[in-house]
Amino acid sequence: MTTAASVFPPLENRPLKNTIVLFDVDETLTKARRTVTPEMLELLSRLRHQCAIGYVGGSNFVKQQEQLGSGTTDVTTLFDFCFPENGLVAFRLGKPLSSNSFIQWLGEEKYQNLADFCLKYVANVKLPKKRGTFVEFRNGMINVSPIGRNASVDERDEFAAYDKVHNIRRDMVEALKKEFPDYGLTFSIGGQISFDVFPAGWDKTYCLQHIEAEKSITGTEYKQIHFFGDKCFVGGNDHEIYTDPRTIGHSVEGPEDTMKQLKEIFGL
Repeated sequence: MTTAASVFPPLENRPLKNTIVLFDVDETLTKARRTVTPEMLELLSRLRHQCAIGYVGGSNFVKQQEQLGSGTTDVTTLFDFCFPENGLVAFRLGKPLSSNSFIQWLGEEKYQNLADFCLKYVANVKLPKKRGTFVEFRNGMINVSPIGRNASVDERDEFAAYDKVHNIRRDMVEALKKEFPDYGLTFSIGGQISFDVFPAGWDKTYCLQHIEAEKSITGTEYKQIHFFGDKCFVGGNDHEIYTDPRTIGHSVEGPEDTMKQLKEIFGL
């Protein structure tokens, strides 16, 4: 894959060199599981000429490449910082940074207890539809989906509407908290069809350590860390970073709202 065509100033030479803007992916930069629009990419490019930009999402790198990159453009060339899996996997200016492992932290026995409980729970829940991949193992977490991650776009929309009424994900999270109170886990509902399970402290604020490390690399201290996300409510997977004292949080209602707010805040 080729690099992005635009040439950007070094991080320490951006006009707003002490500012970085971080974005959630689904329903912030893109519609849920859809690809990014040319209009969004053009706006991000203009913003990147002013300050550093990055994204932080719960999904793995492959999914984010599908949504934000293309067959000819690597997503790591479109952002200064890329943080798949909440930053447990990380890239700076296209180069990988150190990573961490959920299963190494939790241990095989506890992981199997957790996975077995999820699968048994899903087996006993009646839904309009079920598809496949109910537990997806990632480097920094597991992602649990009662309908299954193989659901089509229409099936995802149907489940999301059903979940708003019947609180399937909320109730499953509460059951997991009750079953595993001593595992040191955090449960975060995000997107349309799933929720994430990860060690306490491994939410999206995990990526901020990489941002803070820039001071020792280039001497740039990011005193303004803007974050844009759609799941900023308590229990949503953007809540922790949205309310973190190190960030300036912006709650959005979709990609169009993200673009509107960016234009207003940064004069784009």
